[in-house]
Amino acid sequence: MSDEVPEPGIYVGNAGADGAGDAGWLLGHFKPPGDPRHSDDVEIKWGVHPPGDRRAAWAVGETRTALLVLISGRFVVEFRGRDVLLTEPGDYVVWGKGVDHSWRAEAASTVLTVRWPSVAGYKLG
Repeated sequence: MSDEVPEPGIYVGNAGADGAGDAGWLLGHFKPPGDPRHSDDVEIKWGVHPPGDRRAAWAVGETRTALLVLISGRFVVEFRGRDVLLTEPGDYVVWGKGVDHSWRAEAASTVLTVRWPSVAGYKLG
């Protein structure tokens, strides 16, 4: 990929390498305007989590909808009163606005998260 000549409006990268600088987030309002990865409509994250990794605090008062897809590993998405265990590649969960949540990695896990809309002012995480 390093031999490619960049073209306006096109970005070629690697999710693991590119996400390392923004807590895994690849696309969203936090990328610079003019960058093809800038979006006010959606955010995409490539999350790589070691065993036992967990969200530092519950997300509460969420104003976005989210989709989390398991790429590999064993990953739990926690909701008030219910935990969802994802074990097979392709397992996923969707939750809507106002749904409090957290997560933990039961094993080394890679997940892809999509949130919409991309809301300025939210901390990357």
